[in-house]
Amino acid sequence: MPAQPVSFENLKVAFASKSDAELKKMYLVFALLNNKTISDIGIALTHFALKIHLPIKWIMKQTMFGHFCGGETISESVEDCKNLAKYGVESCLDYSVEGKGDEESFDSTTAEIRQTLIESAKTDYLPFGVLKITGLGDYHILIKIQAGEKLTKEEEAAFGRTKDRVDLLCKTAHDLDLKILIDAEESWFQDVVDTLAYEAMGKYNKERCVVYNTYQMYRADMLDRLKEAKRRSEEVGYKLGAKLVRGAYMEKEWQRAAELGYKSPIQPDKASTDRDYNAGVEFCIANHGQIFLMSGSHNENSNLLVVDLMNKFGIDPKSDQVFFAQLYGMSDNISFNLANAGYRVVKYVPYGPVNKVMPYLTRRAAENSSIAGQSSREFELIKREMKRRGK
Repeated sequence: MPAQPVSFENLKVAFASKSDAELKKMYLVFALLNNKTISDIGIALTHFALKIHLPIKWIMKQTMFGHFCGGETISESVEDCKNLAKYGVESCLDYSVEGKGDEESFDSTTAEIRQTLIESAKTDYLPFGVLKITGLGDYHILIKIQAGEKLTKEEEAAFGRTKDRVDLLCKTAHDLDLKILIDAEESWFQDVVDTLAYEAMGKYNKERCVVYNTYQMYRADMLDRLKEAKRRSEEVGYKLGAKLVRGAYMEKEWQRAAELGYKSPIQPDKASTDRDYNAGVEFCIANHGQIFLMSGSHNENSNLLVVDLMNKFGIDPKSDQVFFAQLYGMSDNISFNLANAGYRVVKYVPYGPVNKVMPYLTRRAAENSSIAGQSSREFELIKREMKRRGK
């Protein structure tokens, strides 16, 4: 059991890894994000500057990129992960470059992710790898498969290569005694992603939990899908790895549903998403002999619920039965306080060349400036810590 109760208000623990200078940089980043107009203008100017090859890499590394990304390379990022590990926080290297969508880029991405696994296996603080199916294969083919359309011979061959890439990475994780997360995708080809994930679990999750699928609880049907996944895993005979998140594609889902005239799969309101997220973690922890959970949440109440459930079911915080996860550069008050209390916490640490991770940084900026209270909450905590330190 943890040595102490969890409080997300302990700022000394939350910002223990940050020097005064780093705290001031955080203040600057979240001051910008807290103003949506300035944030939008800043992102637009950055895109323009990179497009015309202005030398702004140093500025980016001191601001947005430096805060939300581990570095441009694996070796740079491992150094940041090593620093997190000093405070009991584990990491997952996340290659956040969006490829060109051709076979060469799919092979390149596969090779890079495999290298993250090889490097992770050299440490004891990088237990996970992560892959995104659309980084390994043509999503147009996935859409056709889910829609029940017949593939051409060329498409069948291409999909076969996608499956081979997924298998290579899952097998590598298995052989290196690591775990690997499969990211969620849009609903119109998520079924195909699920199939690939469960095929991998059937091969590699027999003895221990290696492969995790991701469940976006902002989908109205996702709680039932999670329960069905558990039933299937028992029937086939493998352990179910489940990463629960609220979700990432809400606007795209609404837009496509409106354009094509079908009912949106998204929950009617945030309260419904919160309800199903919490119900999902309750279901996973109640079935902890069969399901291995990663709770991917920046919501304080949901994280406290997981702590309470672990205590209720007597789950050892140091086992691999339950992990908590947050994004690098966000919600350090949650991550560091959970780790300080003895729980296993994983930070997603994105990396890649500055110009190539701009889509990721743009999403983070939009997320922080649009989610009710997200950047304001982070900004307020930073200001309180600066005051506590007398800065």
